[in-house]
Amino acid sequence: MDLKQLNAFIAVANLRSFSAAAEKTGLSQPSLSRLLKQLETDMDVVLIDRYHRPLHLTEAGEFFYDKISTILTEIETVTSMTQRLSAPSSALNIGFVPSVLYGLLPEIIAMLKQSNSDIEVNLKDISSYQQMEALKSGEIDIGFGRFAHQDPWIQQILLRHERYVVALPKSHPLAHIKEQRLIDLANNRLILYHQTHLPIATTLPTSESIKAKQEANTKTRRAINEKSASEPITEPLLHLFAQYGISPFMTTTVSDLQVALGLVAAGEGITLVPASLTTVRTEQISYQRLVHENVTSPIYLHTLKDFVHPSISELLNAIYQVYEERGITYRRQKFV
Repeated sequence: MDLKQLNAFIAVANLRSFSAAAEKTGLSQPSLSRLLKQLETDMDVVLIDRYHRPLHLTEAGEFFYDKISTILTEIETVTSMTQRLSAPSSALNIGFVPSVLYGLLPEIIAMLKQSNSDIEVNLKDISSYQQMEALKSGEIDIGFGRFAHQDPWIQQILLRHERYVVALPKSHPLAHIKEQRLIDLANNRLILYHQTHLPIATTLPTSESIKAKQEANTKTRRAINEKSASEPITEPLLHLFAQYGISPFMTTTVSDLQVALGLVAAGEGITLVPASLTTVRTEQISYQRLVHENVTSPIYLHTLKDFVHPSISELLNAIYQVYEERGITYRRQKFV
């Protein structure tokens, strides 16, 4: 078997259509069919059930697809990394999640350019999860994210933890209370916005005091608690409530942070955001501190294990210089 055969098989497996796969690969349908037939002949296995529309993979084909797609991804990653090692780019391509842009990232980039006026920096708004693939493909060289990731190709360091604050409509009864507790927020509609979920499942802890309070709530609340107690909780905001044995009465999920804050401004619910977001929509939204010190959002820096862009050490120096000027506690780290 060869790469042409494998890529043809992956295209058909993904699209479940010979015509669509031929268009994607730039091959004629007869050529694509010959490659697949030769692959099956070489393996002495039928991979595709051609008598169904859309096409189905056989049981052997499903197994082969699952294993070979991972191998092909690794080949693409190694090829991209090898090309970058042979001809590294002078530009530093930085991926970031939107909440980081509202924080110290602009100051960090300004500090970096102050120390190196010739550096070219390109910024890309991209979710924490998507940053992993973007690093492998070479789309970005470094990523600022909010989640830890376990990936053999990626190394990451924890920069710091940022406290969450609660965002409430200005008209909300709790809008002027300076110290908020999660249990007092549980009767509100909680607006969820994270595109990436926690990689490790967490379930609700038990607490007699929390149980007593929950028993006084409505049937809807009890149904949510029963479900949450038996199912893993990986949504980040729900996970924060779950640490205290609390389930919000109602939730709404939206596409991103800006939409969530728009709904809060419109009086449709509340949400939790990193403290750096407290300058957004201040005419309609009241941001108040949470009393819980461990309700925080981490900020991670990700890059490849086997290829560290030469400007990343300068970026780290700029980060720590800004932290020192702001009086932010940190532990200096570096990529290996």
